[in-house]
Amino acid sequence: MQRCDPIKRVPIPRCRRPNERAREHEHRVERLIDRLPERLRTTVRWLRRPSSRWVRAPAGLLLVGASLLSILPFFGLWMLPLGLMLLAEDVPPLRRARERLLAWIERRRPNWFSTKHASAQAVPPSLPQCDRTPPRRTS
Repeated sequence: MQRCDPIKRVPIPRCRRPNERAREHEHRVERLIDRLPERLRTTVRWLRRPSSRWVRAPAGLLLVGASLLSILPFFGLWMLPLGLMLLAEDVPPLRRARERLLAWIERRRPNWFSTKHASAQAVPPSLPQCDRTPPRRTS
């Protein structure tokens, strides 16, 4: 049975199906992974495989714990988001938070989700550069 708007008596469009959302999220994460260097890209893809869960969970916990030692030279706050991203693969509340965060980042910084080559292209020289000098006042 389809839900209807009580005032207009027209069908309410359904939300996207869960598998469509999961596919969209997976595509977003893969675009981010594609921006990584080759060696790191293969490591991250290996960690995201379901069979690597036994490595992913302890690594995520170690990274979160090590981020608390950020006053030491090697350790830093960079470990906290990385550990939370790894843990989000296995913990549903973290996964939902990661999806919302990545959607927000994609709206604010769409170039982060583009390919390396598209973001590295310069403005073609045939296009004129705008003159940024302020206009002179004549009085």
